[in-house]
Amino acid sequence: MEAQQALLAQLRVWAAELGFSQIGVANVDLAHAEAGLLQWLGNGYHGSMAYMAAHGLKRARPAELVPGTVRVISARMDYLPRATPDDWQAVEWQRLAEPRLGAVSIYARGRDYHKVLRARLQRLADRLAEAVGPLGHRVYTDSAPVLEVELAAMSGIGWRGKHTLALNRDAGSMFFIGEIYVDLALPLTPPADAHCGSCSACIDVCPTRAIVAPYRLDARRCISYLTIEHAGPIPLELRALIGNRIYGCDDCQLVCPWNKYAQRSPLPDFDARASVGSATLLQLWAWSEAEFLHHTEGSAIRRIGYERWQRNGAVALGNALRAAVDANEAAAIAAALRGRLAQAGPLVREHIEWALDQGAGAPDVSAPRPAPPATAGC
Repeated sequence: MEAQQALLAQLRVWAAELGFSQIGVANVDLAHAEAGLLQWLGNGYHGSMAYMAAHGLKRARPAELVPGTVRVISARMDYLPRATPDDWQAVEWQRLAEPRLGAVSIYARGRDYHKVLRARLQRLADRLAEAVGPLGHRVYTDSAPVLEVELAAMSGIGWRGKHTLALNRDAGSMFFIGEIYVDLALPLTPPADAHCGSCSACIDVCPTRAIVAPYRLDARRCISYLTIEHAGPIPLELRALIGNRIYGCDDCQLVCPWNKYAQRSPLPDFDARASVGSATLLQLWAWSEAEFLHHTEGSAIRRIGYERWQRNGAVALGNALRAAVDANEAAAIAAALRGRLAQAGPLVREHIEWALDQGAGAPDVSAPRPAPPATAGC
């Protein structure tokens, strides 16, 4: 047993050298999570993400996904860019309050996390195999039917917050999680205790009311789902609520009081690219498909493709048009939208036409609210 504990300690050292902030080890018994998974799927909360249901209960049964698995190593990697200011939450609320700017989720402003985590998890697994000999293993980074947050909670990485994301007392929720399924019986690490208490800040702040109950998310209303995973038209009743968010949404994390402890990444990979980190909507809308591919090379944004990028931009510009402060600003937005109509496909055209209608005296049906303070509490 002492040898196994020493191996776990060494694994932590190797993980830190690779840029991981924490690792934990969980067993493969997730039977307690199966009923909740089936209910979530049964309610249709996964929307058009058919892959969520495609593998049945393998998501909750690691040993069926990878036969021989007896432990799952969960690894946490913080992702706030190195240059993140101390008042970063206030800065992000200010961005969301400025209709002319494009809001991209913080995690997507740098290099694609799939690439960063997967390569480093594989190197960690290789180091482990060098130490113990032949090792059956598989590395996952949001790339397979894995109950990541459940495994993270079981391994002590963090507890499941009411917004359904993993939360850590020392790091908030601004981190990625990756897993290594192994056939080696490493010592288990203690599970994380929950510390949300009576707080409902994330539920209350969600623009589209996607958090339908504590620990229950209806992806069909979630802005991250709508702007990234969803391929079709964005529901009419949700467009105004999306505001200037063109890729993802961080609101439930910005308002969370635990994120005052969010950590900056030591890796340059997650540094924000100027092309998406501080651009205006009109600058982003002006990108040709070639420019989109150039600016998003190696980024998670590229996965949505140019059509969805334009669809999202049209919705955001429609909201900016409705909020325009003067005729000159409104004219510039409308001209930019009309300039894309001729070459737009049916999906983008429909959203452009909706956006243009927002400048024709359309009522403001969004849900304006004062920006929460940077240190929001509950």
